[in-house]
Amino acid sequence: MDIDAPTPLLGGISPQTFMRRYWQKKPLLIRQAVPGVEPPLDRAALFALAAEEEVESRLIVQRLPGAEPRARKAAADAEAGWRLSHGPFTRRQLPPLTQPGWTLLVQGLDLHVPAATELLQRFRFVPDARLDDLMISYATEQGGVGPHFDSYDVFLLQVHGTRRWRIGPLKDASLQPDVPLKILTNFEPEEEWVLEPGDMLYLPPRWAHDGIAQGGECMTCSIGFRVPEATELAREVLIRWMEGMESPEKPQLYKDPGQPATVTPGRVPESLQDFAADAVARALKDPEALRTALGEIMTEPKPRVWFHPGEPLPEGCGVRLDARTRMVYDDKRVFANGESWRAAGKDARHLRLLADQRWLDARTVAQASDALRELLHQWSEDGWLHPMA
Repeated sequence: MDIDAPTPLLGGISPQTFMRRYWQKKPLLIRQAVPGVEPPLDRAALFALAAEEEVESRLIVQRLPGAEPRARKAAADAEAGWRLSHGPFTRRQLPPLTQPGWTLLVQGLDLHVPAATELLQRFRFVPDARLDDLMISYATEQGGVGPHFDSYDVFLLQVHGTRRWRIGPLKDASLQPDVPLKILTNFEPEEEWVLEPGDMLYLPPRWAHDGIAQGGECMTCSIGFRVPEATELAREVLIRWMEGMESPEKPQLYKDPGQPATVTPGRVPESLQDFAADAVARALKDPEALRTALGEIMTEPKPRVWFHPGEPLPEGCGVRLDARTRMVYDDKRVFANGESWRAAGKDARHLRLLADQRWLDARTVAQASDALRELLHQWSEDGWLHPMA
């Protein structure tokens, strides 16, 4: 990808310009970002995917006042509201296609559908460490999830039908009570557009928005980029860091030969408090340990993700990463699926290339060291990557 070249995906500006002007700053509406776009899968295939145990899916049903026949209108109006269910869903558990106001959300479509994986590659001008997943939203007429805000960056690509979006800066984050969804109480939109297939809307974190299907059923792909929260990230890094701590060969034991007899045995000695503080401070002075913990956390597979065992790599082949594999690197280590390896020299260059382009040709694999080939064989057997002609 040429990050300095203008692209229709970003409305005729380059990825470099987009990141400088819009990323985490302000929304951008892009007409025909992906001309001639087709849904990554059709409705029947989407419903079948939502029935699988390993796929995360949600069903949101809004009972719309006045949508029922007149004989049942009063009762329906009294029951107007929202209902949230978690999958898997059989086809019988989904509402009729003729019923307005319901939405099916399927997470991690890029892990299961090659066309979704290919679509996601267009957005790799953003670091993979920030990528969450590609979610698809199927909605019948008037379907949506209500006015809300997200704590992450998102590209909303319309791939079928039309959806009306209203957006505005978040001024009041209070939520409606007694609703199973995080729906804003006081949503104040400032802009409104109808998106057709190929159109896309970028929203930074904490921008309020509401999308409603109109003119029949529609599908929208949401390419989401996670935004770590400082306290939560610190907690996860420290837990991971502590799990990797090893006791030194020569333990440094607490000593208090000058401790006098005390008449206040319940009081914690200041020398013990200082010893603990010093131990923590010395451990935190190891930046590589913290960076290792961060890299492992950022590549940890999601709970419903698992790999199918493979075979050792045949001779003379290239490799490509499995769609489920998350792989990143820093100056000293390579991280994949929650694990890490030190890498230097030619091996490091090969592994970084694999992370950046997600494949290596046969010539590059043939040039790899014995240690790297052994690692690639292990990843193949684990199902993390696959042979490529």
